[in-house]
Amino acid sequence: MFLTVFILWIILNGRVTPELVILGLMISCLVMLFARRAVGYTLKTDLRMMRNIPVFLLYALILVREIVLASITVIKLVFSSREKPDPIIVEFHSGLETDLQNVLLANSITLTPGTFTLFQEGDHFIIHCLRREYGEGMGDIVFIRYLEMLK
Repeated sequence: MFLTVFILWIILNGRVTPELVILGLMISCLVMLFARRAVGYTLKTDLRMMRNIPVFLLYALILVREIVLASITVIKLVFSSREKPDPIIVEFHSGLETDLQNVLLANSITLTPGTFTLFQEGDHFIIHCLRREYGEGMGDIVFIRYLEMLK
């Protein structure tokens, strides 16, 4: 995190001078001390985040793919004169262990057109689906498999 904050400092300043580098190093140290005291940030947290970068990137690609596919499906529903919305509320448990995994899942469901997270507490979810078939198998969606890879 220290390196990320320092690089962000340099990028936002737009130039590299000895004064800015020294000031950036000091500010980065202060940000790290604040993060450690305020939220319990440690070097172990940094290492865990670094290890999960490939999983986050893969998850982002899967999320974009699912958003595009769901968008196409909802557009077809909107412009179809034969198909009508058949809303349903689905309740399930994700089985995910951490709050981060469950919050990412809740937000991913809401970002995907045709579904909306009404309630999430722990691994318990209540989801509104625009069509009945959107809710089928909600407890075993692709997002859960990738979020389980986060440790």
